Amino acid sequence: MKKLAAALCAVALFATSAQAQTVKDFIAAVTKKWTTPFEPFQLIGNIYYVGTDGIAVYIIKTSQGLILMDTALPESTGMIKDNIAKLGFKIADIKYILNSHAHFDHTGGFAEIKKETGAQLVAGERDKPLLEGGYYPGDEKNEDLAFPAVKVDRAVKEGDKVTLGDTTLMAHATPGHSPGCTSWEMTVKDGNQDRDVLFFCSGTVALNRLVGQPTYPGIVDDYRSTYAKARAMKIDVLLGPHPEVYGMQDKRAQMKDGAPNPFVKPGELATYAAGLEQEFDKQLAKQTAALQTAK
Repeated sequence: MKKLAAALCAVALFATSAQAQTVKDFIAAVTKKWTTPFEPFQLIGNIYYVGTDGIAVYIIKTSQGLILMDTALPESTGMIKDNIAKLGFKIADIKYILNSHAHFDHTGGFAEIKKETGAQLVAGERDKPLLEGGYYPGDEKNEDLAFPAVKVDRAVKEGDKVTLGDTTLMAHATPGHSPGCTSWEMTVKDGNQDRDVLFFCSGTVALNRLVGQPTYPGIVDDYRSTYAKARAMKIDVLLGPHPEVYGMQDKRAQMKDGAPNPFVKPGELATYAAGLEQEFDKQLAKQTAALQTAK
């Protein structure tokens, strides 16, 4: 519960700070953690963590090359590539780049790595225009939230699969945080057991407007459907775009040879989703009250 509380505090900080400060001030406040190095490691099975202390990035090793899940801020691209190399992998072996959602803190290295490797970029169909335009939904002209535009090679929807060698990931549409927010599910070997892993896109309100002039039409209903879907999923390992989603640092510190993998935690997704929805309700009420006051 302490880890969940820490995650929800981070969510609340993101939402309330963004309202109290300008976007530029908020970005400046979080950039230090988002760009702080973190030593790469084998997380579970063929999944490796290669992100920073504040932004999660993953490499998935397959029998026919590598799959990269997300990147970080543009200034961290070199660090991400160094982390991949530290694990003995070659950047040139990246065949697919998968995106969770089209926000600047997870897309900053796409254009550079795609150009360097020739990898195919795969993303949720409703996020395709955002990635190819390099902008945040509803704030097309906000340079503080912009990122290098990149071509999407394949747009996916619910149930679509990406397969490379012996590894298959299934796309789940989990909109709200972004219109095309996509969670990716796969199975890994943990000793002699199969574990169901979900790279959960996100469910925080963050910088989104829910009322008045919402970030995009239907955003509230999208969030509600995502929370319901997440609560119903049976997942052994919860991962996410930021370490605080699943207490990465604490679990990493608990890893020991011969001991059960601390990242295996059935039921964590349902608990996390319930907490996200509670925080969402608070933010929706706050934004609604502010709108009524403004009138």
